[in-house]
Amino acid sequence: MEYRIYKVGKYFGTDGFRGEANKVLTVEHAFKVGRYLGWHYGKEHKCKVVLGKDTRRSSYMLEYALVAGLTSSGADAYLLHVTTTPSVSYVVRTEDFDCGIMISASHNPYYDNGIKLINSRGEKMSESIIADIEAYIDGIIGELPYATRENIGCTIDYAGGRNRYTGYIISLARNSYKDFNIGLDCSNGSTWMLAKSIFDALGAHTFVIGNSPTGFNINKDCGSTHIDSLRSLVRDKGLDIGFAFDGDADRCIAVDDKGQILTGDHILYLCGSYMKAKGELKKNTVVTTVMSNTGLYKAFDEKNIACVKTDVGDKYVYEAMQKGGYCLGGEESGHVIFSKFASTGDGLISAIKVMEVFIESKLPSSGLCTGLEYYPQLTKNIKVDDKDAAVTDSDVLEAVKYAEDKLGDDGKVLLRKSGTEPVVRVTVEAKGEDLCRTLADRIADTIIKKGYEVK
Repeated sequence: MEYRIYKVGKYFGTDGFRGEANKVLTVEHAFKVGRYLGWHYGKEHKCKVVLGKDTRRSSYMLEYALVAGLTSSGADAYLLHVTTTPSVSYVVRTEDFDCGIMISASHNPYYDNGIKLINSRGEKMSESIIADIEAYIDGIIGELPYATRENIGCTIDYAGGRNRYTGYIISLARNSYKDFNIGLDCSNGSTWMLAKSIFDALGAHTFVIGNSPTGFNINKDCGSTHIDSLRSLVRDKGLDIGFAFDGDADRCIAVDDKGQILTGDHILYLCGSYMKAKGELKKNTVVTTVMSNTGLYKAFDEKNIACVKTDVGDKYVYEAMQKGGYCLGGEESGHVIFSKFASTGDGLISAIKVMEVFIESKLPSSGLCTGLEYYPQLTKNIKVDDKDAAVTDSDVLEAVKYAEDKLGDDGKVLLRKSGTEPVVRVTVEAKGEDLCRTLADRIADTIIKKGYEVK
């Protein structure tokens, strides 16, 4: 059993600065983020920053605020326009940029937005720089000098960078997709044009949903967090396989030909097994988080594949991969990292690698995960006024211990604070759904009875 309490910054959590646009995350915040980054990276040379955004209405507003901050500090801002988080990472690490910025709240509803910061290696920004940005936002660091005259930065249309990323993804495919019928759910987000163009270029017959963004419908009843739309499409059209992305496409969840969901854990299993068989799985190890399914670990044990566990968050997965020299890792939510090809989770790369396993196996997609018995899992989210107090309360911890004792080695309990919301998450995994529900309810009810819940 594993139990974690997660620490996050005042503004930046495990995946950037995220919250409701102009309430939690304002244009003033964005302007100051741009101001600090332009000044910090421009101390000794002309700073260059590349920016991308998803399809939310507020993404344009925040983009302009960030650009104003960057250019007023002397940095040049290169705009990829609507694109994916992984594409920003790719452009930063393959071209001469000081850092990258992605404007997205990932799988959150349209009224939320976020700022994700990426360093020159295409990785999540270091905690030290983020801490300084937060200090500047709060006025702890004094005002920064403005650029003047010829030192003021400029804005450059950089759609070509997005096109190079698209070509890179296509180049990773080892097979033609001719004669395959593939469903794509683009979540009305960043892949609404990219995904179809990539799969069409590889020869697939594509059937696309979630590709009509309005600024208000990103992730709404579609995408990797609302998988039933894709399941219906795959079943109704008799497709070979389907892929669903989240708003900024750093996640991918698949659906097989029978409409069964292939989570991030399933993708780790089928790709890890395939890579081991081909001698491509470094150190015979896959990196997971504590959220990964008990069934995954038991299945990997059967194949003599070792696992490393990290806290929740793809940044922690990537850190462990770098430290240990591993090449495959990810989260059950669909963030999967193939470190040979990317420095962050990339939903499009995940889809390409799943297609590789699928085609070369010569099996129906529903046969790819034979050997993986997926344990039922239930997560209950409780909105609270004090996350720290709720997860350290002695009665709550006693309820967690009771559940752990009941499960033994056939399940797990996780009590954790959300990194982006005033929410405590209770996750229980067991062999049976009834036991999952009973134990999760017991812990959640304890949190509520102790008065932590906010209606």
